[in-house]
Amino acid sequence: MPARSTKFIKRCAEWVHKDDSRFIPKGTRGIYALLQHRPETNKYDVTYIGMTARSSIRNRLARHKRDQAKIWSHFSAFEVWDDVSEEEIKELEGLFREVYRKDTKFNQLGGFDRLKRVRIRDIKSWKRPN
Repeated sequence: MPARSTKFIKRCAEWVHKDDSRFIPKGTRGIYALLQHRPETNKYDVTYIGMTARSSIRNRLARHKRDQAKIWSHFSAFEVWDDVSEEEIKELEGLFREVYRKDTKFNQLGGFDRLKRVRIRDIKSWKRPN
């Protein structure tokens, strides 16, 4: 087996139009972001971050097309390796949600509680072990 380029992410597709979500293979697990394209700047606002560990990114995007069609035009999907656990996927999603939790354009879902337990605001105290 060839060496992995990343520990968690097997492959990704970014800034894809939502109509093309049907091309994601069934059973693809990982993290995804719903994006709203801003043509005047050719930028994308993150409107939602989600994950799937048991079903499929394809299924989740299909549901979002029905339930939240107006808040997104594009998506990015990050497939995880087969040996990445559900707990690890949840932690990755939580990290992304924590990064965006105070973004003014992000559809706020709340942060990741477990990160609060390891949060140290004083960056100077981040000493490397000897």
